[in-house]
Amino acid sequence: MSDPLKRVAIVGSGNWGSTIAKIVGNNIAKFNTFENEIRMYVYEEMVNGRKLTEIINQEHENVKYLPGHKFSPNVVAYSDVIETVKDADILLFILPHQFVERTCNAIKSHVKNTAFAVSFSKGFYVGKDKHVDLLSSVISRLLEIPCYVLMGANIATEVAAGTFCEATVGSRNYEHGQLIKGLIQTDEFRIVIKPDTEVIEVLGALKNIVAVAAGFSDGLGFGDNTKAAVIRLGLKEMVKFCEEFFPGHHPQIFLESCGVADLVTTCYGGRNRKVALLHL
Repeated sequence: MSDPLKRVAIVGSGNWGSTIAKIVGNNIAKFNTFENEIRMYVYEEMVNGRKLTEIINQEHENVKYLPGHKFSPNVVAYSDVIETVKDADILLFILPHQFVERTCNAIKSHVKNTAFAVSFSKGFYVGKDKHVDLLSSVISRLLEIPCYVLMGANIATEVAAGTFCEATVGSRNYEHGQLIKGLIQTDEFRIVIKPDTEVIEVLGALKNIVAVAAGFSDGLGFGDNTKAAVIRLGLKEMVKFCEEFFPGHHPQIFLESCGVADLVTTCYGGRNRKVALLHL
């Protein structure tokens, strides 16, 4: 008797969430492993007098956050996050970090205990008591399921357009890692799996700090030599941070897409670099 098909739910539908939905929707048809329907949680809002979920389900496009890119018809938008995750075996969390805890609290009694999650969110969780934690740890603790991560040099619009890029999946579970890779990898989007979830996630947060410094450097007109120094020194500090708080990791992880590649991309084209540049 064959194993039952696995259901995938996407929690989040912004620029990056919609990009992943586009990829997963196309990929799922290639395998006999997954249910065809992919439920995507969409925060309901009105766009040109119509509900965004209605637009997505009728026109197969997120016209607000990823215009010009079509979903396959098996991507179905839901405005109810509980209904989205119902019976899901794989939960892809692609939310701004500030909404992760609230969303997990809303769905925690509706998630299968055999499910697992993947966090695509870059940042740290900061509690009311100023305690800092990894978002994957928050998801895992609140939902009581494993949570892995996907990080890398991934500007969403470029990934959606099909230009070549890479990402790093952090998973110590081989079977789950292969399922994630099967969902996400395409000819243009290469996935590498590494058994180092914590450091991979931390790098995705720390590079944003360095990108702010790179934006200040650009705004002050310091040139490429100074910016290269900012990136090098920033990477050095990122390595020191990981060595201090997450000892025992493999040093080669910094050469993966989640490390130096994501740092360079963010320092040249990322949002945090642009924010710093505009505030000078």
